[in-house]
Amino acid sequence: MADKELIKKTFEEGQGVFRLMPTFVPRRFGKAGHRLKLHPDDYYALGIERGSIKERWFSSTIAANNGPLAAPDEGMSYVAVSPDSDEKFTLKEAIDLLGEEVVGKKLMEEYGGWPMYSKFFDFENPLFHHVHLTFEDAARVGKLGKPESYYFPRQLNNYSGENNATYFGFDPDTKPEDVKERLRNYNSADTRITELSRAYRVELGTGWYTPAGVIHAPASWLTYEPQWNSDVNSVEENVVSGEIYPREMLVEECPEDKKDDIDYIFGLLDWEKNTDPHYRKTYFRPPVVDKETDQYVEKWVSYANDYFCAKELTVYPGQKVTIKDPAAYGCIFVQGHGTFGCFDAETATMLRFGQQSADEYFVSEKAAKAGIVIENKSKYEPIVILKHFGPNNPDMPKSVPEED
Repeated sequence: MADKELIKKTFEEGQGVFRLMPTFVPRRFGKAGHRLKLHPDDYYALGIERGSIKERWFSSTIAANNGPLAAPDEGMSYVAVSPDSDEKFTLKEAIDLLGEEVVGKKLMEEYGGWPMYSKFFDFENPLFHHVHLTFEDAARVGKLGKPESYYFPRQLNNYSGENNATYFGFDPDTKPEDVKERLRNYNSADTRITELSRAYRVELGTGWYTPAGVIHAPASWLTYEPQWNSDVNSVEENVVSGEIYPREMLVEECPEDKKDDIDYIFGLLDWEKNTDPHYRKTYFRPPVVDKETDQYVEKWVSYANDYFCAKELTVYPGQKVTIKDPAAYGCIFVQGHGTFGCFDAETATMLRFGQQSADEYFVSEKAAKAGIVIENKSKYEPIVILKHFGPNNPDMPKSVPEED
């Protein structure tokens, strides 16, 4: 456990803002996209048997569901005390100690802490068609459901990887028995389950909302993903890019007596949402301008759901602005350099595994309401920051604008 006085002192010195350490997460499957600003020599920093690093997690107070070889704190965010020291403590410890001073009264009363996190998802190849459990189904195995959203930042997507389209749900004419038959054959043949799905080509600078219970196979662009505090899924596609995924990944979040029950496994899907005939109209999320001046522009990039939201803030070269928000948030710099509150801030170019950085922060509710002063020290480049909030931001748009 971290020293309580150290946590309080760090919080005060940061004027209600924590600077966070980079949190890199390996996955044992797939290929790394190499767009995380991680040093080329460090993609296997946790060992070959763990797989390459393909994700960076932000504002995380939960551990990754990453198998028996993972450390208990893998995926959890740490607060950096000082650039001159290796001292650190977890963001969870800070919130457990300071409570509503950090995340506000509403989140503490309703969730007992910070209920979401975000990540950069960075695969060179397409991911398997999989579904995140609903809250009801996750509760049966003692976990939480996992809605999530996607945004595709231009700054981190200089190439598309192997597949530039994401599959969502199933074609509206698909019958439940069509899916069940594929699942029955999981161990005997390639399920080719995306044959029953619909794919949408990714548009950089836009995003999607994916409810729990909706099957999806993400494209191989780097994706910014605000999501609920959970890491649960069921994999229904057993062969992707020549890589085989064992049946264990289909049933790992099922109760023991349901692992061979095809009806139960199929029931992890929210069938109505998966076969929505207007899926794009319902779940596509074009950016929505919130505020725009001669100094900056701020857009909503995740919104219209009950769990989280996110913004993209652009501060133009040479400008100094004060940005106020009604709720606590985490954030990551994706372009530019300058100051963020009392911190010198800069977008990372190349990080060593375990190295401190000046690109990620967590802003307490009080500091957010008072306003963070951001100064762009460049004469040429904008500062661009992605900001992720919990469900308590009252300014979040509740609906999707009609497309022209």
